[in-house]
Amino acid sequence: MAEYKDPENTVLIELKGGTVVIELLADVAPLHTARMKALARAGAYDNVCFHRVIDGFMAQTGDVEHGDMEDGFNLRRAGTGGSDMPDVKAEFSKLPHARGTLGAARSSNPDSANSQFFISFKDNDFLNGQYTVYGRVISGMEHVDAIAKGEPPAAPDRMISVKVAADA
Repeated sequence: MAEYKDPENTVLIELKGGTVVIELLADVAPLHTARMKALARAGAYDNVCFHRVIDGFMAQTGDVEHGDMEDGFNLRRAGTGGSDMPDVKAEFSKLPHARGTLGAARSSNPDSANSQFFISFKDNDFLNGQYTVYGRVISGMEHVDAIAKGEPPAAPDRMISVKVAADA
């Protein structure tokens, strides 16, 4: 296994093309970091599709209710659900939505983030201060770039598995 600076706050997302390594920012967004680790450890993110992938913008996933391509999958509803845990309060910061950052997806209510997240394909400064940034890709961004595009994609890609590096 590779060496990570902080394995407890590093997430490994296995995609069809390879592993995406994400450094979680527990010091900036402790609630969002804790939620992602809890869902990863429960296996909730395994086989969840990327339901909204906009070229030049971002790839969104994490609907553990409707997006699991192995259990109750419904592409029409993917993106409308969350986990059975309560929503997470916004943790806005000065961190920009730069290429490779992990942002919390939510409804119009800033405190409605739950399980869904997105990875930015490019710098998306217009999102700054409006969505919680709680991680960044430290390797494997080329695998994110290769995710099938669409809203929803005709043949969506999935997160094969999501693990906390400390557990891998």
